[in-house]
Amino acid sequence: MTARLSIICIWVCFILLLVLGVVMVASTGSCVQGQAELPWYDTFLGKQCMFALLGLVIALGLSRVDYHVWRRVVYVAWWGCLVLLICCYLPGIGKTINGESRWINLGLTFQPSELAKITLMLTLAHWYTTHREVAGTFWRGFFWPGAILFGIPLMLILFEKDMGTAAALAMSGFCVMYVSGTRTWLMLLAMLIGAICLYLMMTGSANRMMRIEAWFDPQAFSQGAGRQQWIAILAFARGGLTGVGLGDGIEKYGNLPYAHTDFIFAEIGEEWGFLGAAGVVLLFTAMAFSGLVLAVRTHDTFGRILALGLSCTIFWPAMLNIMVVTTLLPNTGLPLPFISSGGTNLIFTIASIGLLTSIQRHTPIIRQNYWPLRRLKEIKDP
Repeated sequence: MTARLSIICIWVCFILLLVLGVVMVASTGSCVQGQAELPWYDTFLGKQCMFALLGLVIALGLSRVDYHVWRRVVYVAWWGCLVLLICCYLPGIGKTINGESRWINLGLTFQPSELAKITLMLTLAHWYTTHREVAGTFWRGFFWPGAILFGIPLMLILFEKDMGTAAALAMSGFCVMYVSGTRTWLMLLAMLIGAICLYLMMTGSANRMMRIEAWFDPQAFSQGAGRQQWIAILAFARGGLTGVGLGDGIEKYGNLPYAHTDFIFAEIGEEWGFLGAAGVVLLFTAMAFSGLVLAVRTHDTFGRILALGLSCTIFWPAMLNIMVVTTLLPNTGLPLPFISSGGTNLIFTIASIGLLTSIQRHTPIIRQNYWPLRRLKEIKDP
C-alpha cells in the first residue's frame, strides 16, 4: 500500500464514521433532549453538523499547510496548551461537569485536553527528530520527553479526573516513545510507576472504587454506578446480529444515560446489530492500519513519528470507548471519535485527519526509490 492509497483509505473510513455519527446523533439526540421546541442550531443534530463542517474546514486548511511549519512554534504551542490545562483548575474559568474538571469557559466552553493530544504528538515528534541520535539515553531519550514534555500535561489531565483521556493519551505517548528509540526497560519502569499511581488514585476515591465494583457485576449495580454498562449489555442483546432498525432502539428513551455521547456505541449495537458494531471496529482498525502504513512510507523522521502519534490518538480512544461500552473496562467517560455528540473532541479529531493529509502531501520524495529511475541507474552502472 502506498502513502497515497493509505490517506485515501483514512479519508474513506473517516467520512463513513462521520456520516454514521451524524445519523446516530439524529437518532438519539431527540430522545435525550425531549420534545422541547428548539432552533435547529441548538439541537444535538444541528450542533453536530456545525462542528463537523467546522472540523472539515480546519482539516482541509491544515492539509494545505506544510506540516514542517509547526516545528517552528511547537514549544510555544506546548506552553500555551499547558496554560490552558492549568486554567481548568482556576475558579471562574474552569468548569466542572459530573465531577470532572476538564472544561474551561473563555466565552466558549471547550476541553484543553483535546488540543493537548495534537500538541503533545507534535512536541514528541519534534523532540525525537532533533535528538534522534540520543533517543536511547536516559536524559534526552526518556526523562525530558517523557517526564517533562509529555508527563506534566498528562498529569494535569489526570488530576482533572479525566482518566479516560489520560489513559488513551498515555498509550499513544508510549507508542511514539517506543518506536522513536526509547529503551524498553525504561518504558516498562514508566508503565509500572503509572500503574501504581493509577491504583492509588482508584483506591483513594470512593466513586472510582464503586465504578470498579460495578464493572465486576453490572447487574448488581444496575440502578447505580453500573447502570450505563448494564443497559448497554441489554441494548446489544436486543440488537442481536442485524439490529432492530435505525431509529427503533428503545434504550435511548431515558434508560441509557449519555446515549448520544459516551455510550452511543451501545445504540449502534441495538439499532445496527453485531454487524454494524463490528463494522465500526473494522473502520477504526483500517484507519489505524492505514496510518501506520503512512508512517512507514513517510521518508521524513518528523512526519513518520507524527503520523504514528496522530493515528494512535484516534485509535486508542476509540478502542477504550468500545471496551468500556462492552464492559471490558470500567466506565471512564470517553467519547467515541467522529461519532459521539460533542464539539471539541470532534473538531480536533477531524483536524488530526488534516495533519495526516499534510504529511502525505508534503513529505519529501526520495526519487531514487522510484523503480524506473533505479532500473535506469542499474543499466548505466552494471
